[in-house]
This record gives sequence, structure tokens and C-alpha cells, in this order.
Amino acid sequence: MIRQAILNIAACAGLLVLLGVAYLCFWPVPVEPVSWHASAPAGYTGPYAANTRLANINLIDIGDDYGPEHIAVGKDGRLYAAMTSGNILSMELDGSDRKVFANTGGRVLGFDFDADGRMIAADAMRGLLAIDAHGVVSLLTDSVSANDPIGYANAVVAGSDGTIYFTQSSMRFSPREWGGTLEASVLDIIEQSATGRVLAYDPATNTTRVVAKGLSFANGLALATDELSLFVNETGRYRIWRVDANAHDVDMKGNSAQVRILLDNLPGYPDNLVRGRDGRIWVGLFRPRNPAADSLANKTFLRRILLRLPRSWLPTGKPYGHVFAINEDGDVLDDLQDSAGLYPETTGATETTDRLYVHSLHAHAIGWVPY
Repeated sequence: MIRQAILNIAACAGLLVLLGVAYLCFWPVPVEPVSWHASAPAGYTGPYAANTRLANINLIDIGDDYGPEHIAVGKDGRLYAAMTSGNILSMELDGSDRKVFANTGGRVLGFDFDADGRMIAADAMRGLLAIDAHGVVSLLTDSVSANDPIGYANAVVAGSDGTIYFTQSSMRFSPREWGGTLEASVLDIIEQSATGRVLAYDPATNTTRVVAKGLSFANGLALATDELSLFVNETGRYRIWRVDANAHDVDMKGNSAQVRILLDNLPGYPDNLVRGRDGRIWVGLFRPRNPAADSLANKTFLRRILLRLPRSWLPTGKPYGHVFAINEDGDVLDDLQDSAGLYPETTGATETTDRLYVHSLHAHAIGWVPY
């Protein structure tokens, strides 16, 4: 009897192991991983030498909202911040007189102001939006053509000629269909199929064209001073590109004179790009790189297995606050860090005459430091 019971337990255990192995190896996942090469990171050295300049960050209360992914000062001198709830908050620069300016019903990840003072917002759920001074939201575009939807609008910048440039992070995974912006970004970066694009919307003709394609999660965007080129973050490959603004459907994977890498092999995942003062462009690193994730760059089968595990097991890097400023040649001009990551998931920075406001994907406050 005892021997038979032991055999039964062993058989059940063996079956469970087999089922577990079968699940890890064969359970369907939504990605088709592509092999790529990840260069060995230099780490926190040189212009990114470790420091504690973000360690004592000040906080501005934002009530029940959270996730000030993008922050900018409007033409009215007030501070605007886009929240996870779909709210865009408006407040004085010290955080007083806080109010809800608009709610898009989606998730705005980036916005800018056009020559008329309208807010132009890239909403990951809805597309490219315009929001007037009264907070009324209207759709500008949610597709390039009838069969080419824009499912993950991310960052936006308005040119002086009226052209609106914006990024589409992925053509494969839209936040509306895949459980939100974070889940869709995880799927896209694990897959590495590089379907991100830079787009341009012409309000005069109500048309959208592809400027450049082939980016592994296209993210932050900034316009050069002469407006002849764009800077764009490629989050999934740890780099920043410079792209001709007048390019048409140029492939980043090809060999084109219209695109070049400005900064490569960054120590973390670049998110927003925001124009500062005196020629600075601020970059936010969402999280530092993880050697385990880099080691899987050419191991497509193991990346499939990763998606069958709990999301908390993903090698996403530890919390680490990091923003830095560059010029248009890619020289690092300033760098602020917090190794403890107390202000979580820094996505960018907005500079005024005396403050640097720090963006975050999930923080429950707006962070700032004297600058």
C-alpha cells in the first residue's frame, strides 16, 4: 500500500513536471522574436558617471492621479502633465491651482503646443489629438491610410510650418488590444521586430505620411533648431537617431544618408526627448539595462519562454532615476541620477528658468529639482 502510494505520488509529480515543461516550451505567445545584437554596455562611466543629483527630489501633489508621463509648460505659462487616467492636469509652476484641463478617454504619452496655442497630443489609445483652450478634444488622425492604423501614438512635436511630427511605437502591439501601454511595450521590445515609425501630419491637407520606419519601439521626439531634422529615441535598442524631417518612408534598417545614429549603447531605456534651454535636449531613461535581457538578444526561444512566466520575473532592470541633457551633436551636457530610484521610472525632464521637472510613468507626484 505504502509503495503504491509512493509510486502514485511520483507519477503525479512527473506528470506535473511534464505539463510544466510543455507549458514553458509550447504554450502560444503573441510574439515572434527576432534575433539582434546588443552591445556590451559601458555602464555608469564617462558622461554618465554615477551621481546623486536626483536623490533629494521635491514633490508636487497631483491628488488621486498618477503617472505624469509627459510634462510641459504651455503658452499660458502653466504646467501641464498627462496622467494614466486620461486626465491632463494644469497647474501653476509651483503646483498650486491644480485642475483637470481635459480628459482624452485614452492615455496621452506626449504633447506639444502649436502656433495657435492648441495642445497637440499623442494618445496611445486614440491617435493624434488636438485640444483647444477650453479642453475640447478632437481627433486629427488615427491612420496613415485606410488599411494602416496608428495603434500606439507616443511622442509629438509641432513644427513652425504647421507640420506635426509624431512617433508610432509599434505596428504590432497596440495598447488598446494588449492590456495597456506597458504590456504592449513589453511585447514589442521582447519581440524586436522593429515596426516603430516616425510620422508627419499635415493639417492643411489632413494627410499623414511615414517619415521613417524600422525602429524598435519608437519613442521620444524632438525637433532640431533649424527644423530640418528630428531626434528620435529607439527604446528597444538603447539609442537616439537623427532623421531628416523631409524624409519619406526611409527604412532605418537600410543604408540611407537621411538617418544616422546620434547616441548609441545608452546605459538604459531612453523614453522622452524634451527641448530645454540654451540648446539642451533632455533625455529620460526609464530603467537601466539588465545584462540578463541583453544576453537574450540572439536567443529567440528563451524570449518566448519569458512571456510564459509571471511579468515580475522579466529582466527589466532595477529602479534607477536618470535624466540627462545633450546638444544637437549628441554631446552630454548634464546628467542627474538617483541609484535608489525613489522617484520611479523617470521618462524625461522639462526645464524652466529655475526648475527641472521630472516625468515618470507611474509616480504619484510630479518631481522637481532646483536647476
